[in-house]
Amino acid sequence: MVEDEVIALQLEKLLTPAITNQENYYRKLGLRERILNLPLMMAAVLTLLWRDVAGVRELTRILARDGFLWCNPTKVSTQAVSQRFLTFPAELFEKVFKDLLPSLRTAWHSRNQRPLPESIQFTLSKFEKIWIIDGSILEALFRKLQSLESVPKGQLAGKIITVIDLITRLPVEIWFEENPKASDIRAEEDILNLVTENTLLLLDRGFYHFNFWHKLIAQKIEFITRIKKGAAIKIEQIFTDSYGLRDRKICLGSGTKKTPFITLRLIEVRSGKTWHSYLTSVLDPEVLPPYVVADLYRRRWRIEDAFNTVKRLLGLSYLWTGSINGIKLQIWSTWLFYAVLVDLGDAVADELSLPFDEISLEMIYRGLYHFTMAHQKGKTTDPVKYFADRKNRDLGIVKQKRKPNTKLIVAAFPELQRGSDQFFFNNSLKTS
Repeated sequence: MVEDEVIALQLEKLLTPAITNQENYYRKLGLRERILNLPLMMAAVLTLLWRDVAGVRELTRILARDGFLWCNPTKVSTQAVSQRFLTFPAELFEKVFKDLLPSLRTAWHSRNQRPLPESIQFTLSKFEKIWIIDGSILEALFRKLQSLESVPKGQLAGKIITVIDLITRLPVEIWFEENPKASDIRAEEDILNLVTENTLLLLDRGFYHFNFWHKLIAQKIEFITRIKKGAAIKIEQIFTDSYGLRDRKICLGSGTKKTPFITLRLIEVRSGKTWHSYLTSVLDPEVLPPYVVADLYRRRWRIEDAFNTVKRLLGLSYLWTGSINGIKLQIWSTWLFYAVLVDLGDAVADELSLPFDEISLEMIYRGLYHFTMAHQKGKTTDPVKYFADRKNRDLGIVKQKRKPNTKLIVAAFPELQRGSDQFFFNNSLKTS
């Protein structure tokens, strides 16, 4: 993909303050003001990502002939660039990434035309944050650096534990674990130190750990997860027991140090002949009604969408280097670009007054080529308006609806409240 001036300027506008903020830290690390410095390395990595450059040799050629992003044409050797990828301090990219996130969150809050899902609107009247936490293994398929062509493909290259904000879809935190077989449990202390009171977490069964749940509850952090098959339960209270819904307060555990007793709510929703089960620490159905719990947990899949985007679309499954530092460098830069892509997708959703879920990040990424061509022909100057234009619907930016939207039942006791004003979600509950 050729570079486009508008996109380059937008990336420069977003990232320059964050890069500038790291100049003092750059010097503290004892790094010299050499040609391959932080601004150039950040531009190089982003160019590899968004222009899908084949490798360092081609990247070096582009830098020498045309320059890229905010960098003027500069002659450096392929070997020097390749070596720099192996040794450039990854923590600098991490700091740029984390400096960028607040400005993207501010931009998200400035948009108010795209509607939020009803379950999120309802939950925001009870909780300040809704976060998803999950881990993903990195498969090392080396390709970008000439010096690593002989390294065998397919070996595992570590694991990332990621926290995603379900509301903004932006990453909150990322931890890298060198051991790809490490249990998610190893991230529990980091999670407890990160998450604040009045946050609702959506957890997969990798965090099925009773002592961890007790610590969350003690810090006034609530969660939703899935119950393990065959788990022994003791029913303490029945809220709803109908053909399609069971909502009960239960006791789990054996009373041992490893599995102490814990009181939770077990919600089971029938879909056809299948029962889907959810566990939550929110014991009061008035705070988190059963169908809201089910809908929220269904949205836990959004973190799998994020992993799919960074690994398959943005190439995190194809690592550039075998060094741990190099892997971290790629992790931070890929998630940084993902955050920028989410911001663009959210701006398009707001322009169209559509939910973010109806916008395809993949097609926006692939559509950057078409925007570039249209801009060079003088047909457009704004990527948001270009992607939102009805004339460009063939780009597939707006996803095709698979099934009609159904009203969300927010009644705490659906069988008792059927037909009342409190049964379905009411827009008056909408939070800003």
